[in-house]
Amino acid sequence: MMNKIKALICIIIPIILAYLLNTKFGDTPPLLKFLNPFTGFWQNAESTTVNKNHNIVLKNAKDKIDIYFDDRMIPHVFAQNDHDLYYAQGYITAMHRLWQMDFQTRFAAGRISEVVGKKAIELDRYQRRMGMLYGAENSLKGMMADPKAKEMIMAYTQGINDYIKSLKDSDLPVEYKLLDFKPEPWQPIKCALLLKQMSAVLAMGSDEFYMTNILNKFGPDVTKDLFPDYPFKEDPIIPVGTKWNFKPLPIPQTPKSFTEMMTTGIITKQKEEGIGSNNWAVSGTKTASGFPILANDPHLDLSLPSIWYQIQLHAPGVNTYGVSLPGAPGIIIGFNNQIAWGVTNVAADVLDFYQIKFKDETHKNYWYNNQWKNTTERIERIKVRGTKDELDTVIYTHHGPVVYFQKPVFSKADNVPTGNALRWIAHEESNELMTFYYLNRGKNYDDYRKALTYFTAPAQNFIFASADNDIAITPNGKFPLKWKNQGKFILDGTDPAYDWHGWIPSDQNPTVKNPPRNFVSSANQSSTDTTYPYYINWEFSPYERGKRINDRLAAMNKINADSMRNLQMDSYSIFAENLLPYILPLVNSSSLNATQKEAFNTVKNWNKFFNAHEIGASVFDLWAKRLFFEIWDNKFTDPKVPMRYPSRDRTIELIQKDSNSKWFDNVKTTKKETLNDLVNQSFIFTCDSLQRKNGPIGKDWEWAKIKDSHVPHLAKIPGFGSKTLLIGGSKSTVDALGESNGPSWRMVVELGKKPKGHGVYPGGQSGNPGSPFYDNMIDTWAEGKLYDLFFMQSPDDQSGKIISHYKISKK
Repeated sequence: MMNKIKALICIIIPIILAYLLNTKFGDTPPLLKFLNPFTGFWQNAESTTVNKNHNIVLKNAKDKIDIYFDDRMIPHVFAQNDHDLYYAQGYITAMHRLWQMDFQTRFAAGRISEVVGKKAIELDRYQRRMGMLYGAENSLKGMMADPKAKEMIMAYTQGINDYIKSLKDSDLPVEYKLLDFKPEPWQPIKCALLLKQMSAVLAMGSDEFYMTNILNKFGPDVTKDLFPDYPFKEDPIIPVGTKWNFKPLPIPQTPKSFTEMMTTGIITKQKEEGIGSNNWAVSGTKTASGFPILANDPHLDLSLPSIWYQIQLHAPGVNTYGVSLPGAPGIIIGFNNQIAWGVTNVAADVLDFYQIKFKDETHKNYWYNNQWKNTTERIERIKVRGTKDELDTVIYTHHGPVVYFQKPVFSKADNVPTGNALRWIAHEESNELMTFYYLNRGKNYDDYRKALTYFTAPAQNFIFASADNDIAITPNGKFPLKWKNQGKFILDGTDPAYDWHGWIPSDQNPTVKNPPRNFVSSANQSSTDTTYPYYINWEFSPYERGKRINDRLAAMNKINADSMRNLQMDSYSIFAENLLPYILPLVNSSSLNATQKEAFNTVKNWNKFFNAHEIGASVFDLWAKRLFFEIWDNKFTDPKVPMRYPSRDRTIELIQKDSNSKWFDNVKTTKKETLNDLVNQSFIFTCDSLQRKNGPIGKDWEWAKIKDSHVPHLAKIPGFGSKTLLIGGSKSTVDALGESNGPSWRMVVELGKKPKGHGVYPGGQSGNPGSPFYDNMIDTWAEGKLYDLFFMQSPDDQSGKIISHYKISKK
């Protein structure tokens, strides 16, 4: 009997262990699969030596393709036709970034629950309810209707799928093994989804809900006073005084009900400031070479793998180098032999909420233009790992989806009003791919202007420079034709006067070519001065970065690539320059303790540069945040009624021009506080906080240690992100670097007889944490240096270092 029990145990225990080790529990991967030496994560460790030559047969190639990898593993693709160019781009991008492409498009489509289970349900619902998939389907229609765009997207898709088919389980990226799922075939809709996700990221939230709550609580006069339509200090993208050489369309009439709401007593996720991008171009009259130089550093949430993928694309009629988005064909930011281009976000008001009046709880009918109209239903099937599918019914009006009737406890839902339909440019049919198709092949200013006509969203400040010595910038996208402030508050969904009234003609988007100051630039500030006849938005990013860039460029001459690189790394704070002279004199230094006195002297003598080792930068940053909190939080924070603070610009204006303002009183105390009180309270709070967290004033108070910059893994997998980077920069400086948000790609291009490109991003070409090319560029990026970009002119170009060559043939 005992022998039988032993035999049973010997059989049962391995079965139980095999089950346990092959089953995924919570966030733990199936360990036996994960640790398997033949197929598990061990297989993802890459050798530091690279095989020099590969011959690959791919039956879907039309002709021979050569791909040369340089010493940073950047591919240089030489194809004989457009199909093979994008086919090879898809294949090689998947080879390096397959998991990232898969994860980002699943995220955009609201399909994360398929991988991680029900904990992602609210995220998936949110993405579906915002119409991400709906918008991608509409975009795809636009792309597929254009023969060139269709060829790009189909060839790119085929390349990805041919790479996926070549994979064995042991070859799968480590994240698939950790999360225990497998790649699915790529579909063209995923390319569209990726572009929709960029629209969502760059929409920068929506303030209508907050602003409507403020209007209801404080009335129109206070709202107009604290949330003005144009900032106190500004240095717009299109220089002040630029003439508009077009006849504008008639501006839609402002509805009488809106005018009454804003002029009588009738009561009817806040954007994060200081996160943005920079670009500029200087004319040859200001450079040492006599040719233009263009610079761009788009600021986004940083991640490993990098948001961008570097690549060169060469085929008859095109030779271009730059960064692509893994999952979309073509080059988004880059240069060719004749032109260079870059982008920053416009923050146009292209996302509006409409309050809908439904007939009853069935939500089958809504009141519009004095009659009942039918809604439509879209059923969203959400697959959930480990349990049955969830069906979510989303109601659509002619404006768009009604995002929520009841809000979940989910942070992304905070600034979404219930019972409101979402009108969003990202839901429109579009074909952004053709913008990049034509820019990649562009030769001059006319080609640049033609390319921009295809671009819908997210609206971007497209900067341009050419070897013909032209420079230009255009805040560009498909902008709705609106009356002034249409979309500052929630709109009336029953009245056609509140609808979008067509579009601003693309050739009337604000633009400037070769301005007298000999440079163009943008840093997400206001697009124009107040003379531009159309409404784009009422609020943009604060002006400080743009002002610093313009001040520096105006003063510079004999500019070279190093001058531009140094300006990208500039950490001088105009914000500190505007605030400190007004608050330092208010500090009662005689009442400070020893640490507070030392901190006060440090910030008083600080040079206003957010350099890594500056203690003054740490003190100022926390002091300014706390001071603004003390001014506004007691009035504009209500757990039941979400609101936002007035802008940094309006707060500075109050401090500089109205130091006795009633707004400095804390309405929750019996005492009447003054600016003097708040300055002192916030300074003492700052010093005490820094001391409590970081010990006595000293090295641990240095800005780099307080800021804690790092580059996390895209899915926040521990151990796959970067170390802490002890570097300077801040959200209000040109080097706009926060904790994990900052310059996702720094590029400087010198135009001329032969262009010279310089660039870096905080990561590497490979998405594999086991690869030496996963994060090999981070230190160079952190030091503010740029690599010289190897822009090959022919397959036998010997001017750079090639470490590997893939020869692709049909047979």
